[in-house]
Amino acid sequence: MAQTADQPRVLIFDTTLRDGEQSPGATMTHEEKLEIAGLLDEMGVDIIEAGFPIASEGDFAAVSEIARRSKNSTICGLARANFKDIDRCWEAVKHAKSPRIHTFIGTSPLHRAIPNLTMDEMAERIHETVTHARNLCDNVQWSPMDATRTEHDYLCRVVEIAIKAGATTINIPDTVGYTYPFESAKLIAMLLERVPGADKITFATHCHNDLGMATANSLAAVEAGARQIECTINGLGERAGNTALEEVVMALRVRNDILPYRTQIDTTKIMHLSRRVSTVSGFVVQPNKAIVGKNAFLHESGIHQDGVLKNVETFEIMKPADIGLNEKNIAMGKHSGRAALRSKLKELGYELADNQLNDVFVRFKALADRKKEVYDEDLLALVADEQTNDAHEHLQLKKLRVVCGTEGPQEADMILTIDGVDHHIDATGDGPVDAAFNCVKMLFPHKARLQVYQVAAVTEGTDAQATVSVRLEEDGRLVTGSSADTDTIVASTKAYINALNRLIVRRQKTAPNDDVKTITYHGE
Repeated sequence: MAQTADQPRVLIFDTTLRDGEQSPGATMTHEEKLEIAGLLDEMGVDIIEAGFPIASEGDFAAVSEIARRSKNSTICGLARANFKDIDRCWEAVKHAKSPRIHTFIGTSPLHRAIPNLTMDEMAERIHETVTHARNLCDNVQWSPMDATRTEHDYLCRVVEIAIKAGATTINIPDTVGYTYPFESAKLIAMLLERVPGADKITFATHCHNDLGMATANSLAAVEAGARQIECTINGLGERAGNTALEEVVMALRVRNDILPYRTQIDTTKIMHLSRRVSTVSGFVVQPNKAIVGKNAFLHESGIHQDGVLKNVETFEIMKPADIGLNEKNIAMGKHSGRAALRSKLKELGYELADNQLNDVFVRFKALADRKKEVYDEDLLALVADEQTNDAHEHLQLKKLRVVCGTEGPQEADMILTIDGVDHHIDATGDGPVDAAFNCVKMLFPHKARLQVYQVAAVTEGTDAQATVSVRLEEDGRLVTGSSADTDTIVASTKAYINALNRLIVRRQKTAPNDDVKTITYHGE
């Protein structure tokens, strides 16, 4: 069934830049946040939760700039239940075409014990803070954190207080991913039935995926009367993550006969945004992930292949083009020119300036000389790799040669450019990657700890590009670097260097008088 304008609307509230960024190691740079926000705004996301303005100067700056740049979306900031947080939030979002303040407090017995508030004291704080937020902004969202483990009578009481204080959206979070779908639906239905004024505001649902039911819980809440779904790209978020935007949007589209609700999301931009968020966050999308996994439209079984060849609908409930996967498959190779590359990248969602196109074109030609076929995914990896680099790189890989095999130790020969000066070194290691990383450590001494090292093939074949993600930790700072290359060792080394560059930037922001070459940590 096709969606029609007379069907009830479900608002999409994306919190990739707030809840998604809280995933350990998923911290994004200022420029990356602006880029992702721009893509979300262009995609048609109704509300973008751009960050937690009180958390840091960087978060405040990002939310403020996103608010100024937004063209379509409501821009929201998060604030705890106190005047200082709310005032800071308002300062960040007030320049948006459509601003929103989102304030919250934990209402379950476990969360009430943290500030040591009685039920009456918490109720009074909710009244005061929501009233304060509403005096600043006409669009106020309030959340009772851990709502699904809050006593029903008390939940009804505080929701009523928030509505009377001026909240226009009440979000019901399943903060710990504890709820079953039938419970999610019953909770929304109960609030709509019992709370005075509930029919005058919008109920929202925010579900975590600890038991793997976030999307199901969100859709069940919509069926019961919720009209806003909080979600993230790729389901990114704390612990097991959140409801995935791509899953709820496509579920509402594909099963519009069951859930006859409409959204304004441009689904053809889903795959591009998924890949970009994966790159900047360093969280690789699993191959069998719903909607955006690389296997989502692949068929290996002979029975499935035969059925798809005869009628694609026998084993596919949506078209690749629905989420932005290219069906034209224009061949790109070493004979392709700049015009063809520009056209192909535009088709994939990128419009590059001339200097950016020239840089990507040089790398495209080098890749085409090494690969028989250059796929869309290869081009996306090239652009993402180009955009991953920070504006001011202290470290750059100029040359790398490795010797590896069954007889060790493995060796690496490297030239590393540090602040414009070339340095040469040889090193050995337990494998070629370790040897290359040891070269970097010898030329640029540091004690940042390697937390994650992930390698994923962009396309099939032995000549496939490898996308490598590296996560480093130093004094509680987590940074992620990534790079792509047909040579896995080169991609690994560039990703490692990219992470160090980001760590240097983080260090300069928090300790601007320190020498960038004295990175230290307390640990192993």
